[in-house]
Amino acid sequence: MVTVPKCMSTQHPDNVHSPFFAQGTVMEGEDEIQEAYYAFSHLGCDEQMWDCEGKETDDFVVKKLLATYGDYFRGQRIGKDAFITLRVPNPDVEKSEAKILLETLESIPRSFDSAKLFYGDDAPPIFEVIVPMTQSAKDVDRVYRFYRDFIIGDQHRKLGNDITVREWLGEFKPEKVNVIPLFEDKERILAADRITKEYLADKEVSHQRVFLARSDPAMNYGLVSAVLLNKIALHKLHALSQEIGVRIYPIVGVGSAPFRGNLRPQTVWRVEEEYAGAHTLTVQSAFKYDNPPNVVRQAIGVLREATEKKPKHVDEQESVRIMDHYGWVYQAQLMALAPVINRVSKYVPARRKRKLHVGLFGYSRSVEGVQLPRAITLTAALYSIGMPPELLGLNALSDREVAFVRENYRGFDADIGDALAFFNPKAGFAPEGLAEKIAELGIDYSVNEAHAKLTSKVAESLKKGENGETSELVLRAASERKFLG
Repeated sequence: MVTVPKCMSTQHPDNVHSPFFAQGTVMEGEDEIQEAYYAFSHLGCDEQMWDCEGKETDDFVVKKLLATYGDYFRGQRIGKDAFITLRVPNPDVEKSEAKILLETLESIPRSFDSAKLFYGDDAPPIFEVIVPMTQSAKDVDRVYRFYRDFIIGDQHRKLGNDITVREWLGEFKPEKVNVIPLFEDKERILAADRITKEYLADKEVSHQRVFLARSDPAMNYGLVSAVLLNKIALHKLHALSQEIGVRIYPIVGVGSAPFRGNLRPQTVWRVEEEYAGAHTLTVQSAFKYDNPPNVVRQAIGVLREATEKKPKHVDEQESVRIMDHYGWVYQAQLMALAPVINRVSKYVPARRKRKLHVGLFGYSRSVEGVQLPRAITLTAALYSIGMPPELLGLNALSDREVAFVRENYRGFDADIGDALAFFNPKAGFAPEGLAEKIAELGIDYSVNEAHAKLTSKVAESLKKGENGETSELVLRAASERKFLG
């Protein structure tokens, strides 16, 4: 029986507080090795995403985990009980990072050798990779074939008239890797089933994992669009699974801010119900480090024991119609706030050492060259001025559309209510008509007064010219929320 993990610990830097084992406020290197062990051994996660995209990474994670925490991993085997899944660059999109893909794929046989020495058999410790920003089946297939034909296939080539690479360096295993497409933009999320079907057409597999982004769609098209997109894709992937007879295990990448998924220890049941059809949910840094460890462990236990639910059908045509005009208003309101977002983003603290690279929003023609920070920093900047991004675009929705959204996005009122706790219209950044729309929605919420005072002070500092206090105010406000962005 295939074991597919349900709770994926990730390295997304949305945490306010650093974990006790980190050497500083910015995690890197050995901190992340220890983090993987901590996620497995202390929190109960069954998977760690190892991000090789956008930052310098450690290709010897398996060897270091086995060498440092050997007693634990003898009982919890890497690749069977504790899964490490590599997120690699997509050479078709990230040209400057392309050759990191080669280095990362070459590390898989090295990890196999380390595990073989430790466990004494041929079970691979790493056998899956995630390809971000998947545009087509070719993006995924190229990674699959490159590993199979070059990383593994080249071991049979001769060095001139001498011995083969395998005879010289030893055998290379595993013979193939499972490649997980990560869909991040509207067009590809809606086509996730078609692209996955095309990729699987010539492959003999028993199952396939598919990753649906939740943060970048929210940043690009607004909260409502992001949720509807995920729900449509989950239903279509379920239908594809039944059509082709291959079990499909969707992953949804949720964070702690409502804008990015609202997965917190206090909301696990709600989110698990909302994304019916998802097999795996991501547990990001704020979830892990901005809540008491015992609460985190209990919540992760709930996620791992949850029964997978059948996804519900959502009218795609009506959803796309709503997304189009709601998304246009959302983007216009976001663009109006772009200057202040970029000013405040300088004061959002870094929590991981990673290289900067442009998110999908930066490639969008609709933004006319205006660059914004990535989703976590953007979310943090907007919350810091009392303008939660969840609220942008809401005044585009008619009463009938609100009814449609509430019917299909069951946690809409709860998520908006959670965001409204940190809404501060007195700070002066709310788009015209938004306060009236919020009143019309009739959502119950209570304002976090401490957060409101802090965001008013941030707004005042922006008017007077930022000073040394601005960074502290941003951090204190994030501490009130229990997530950075």
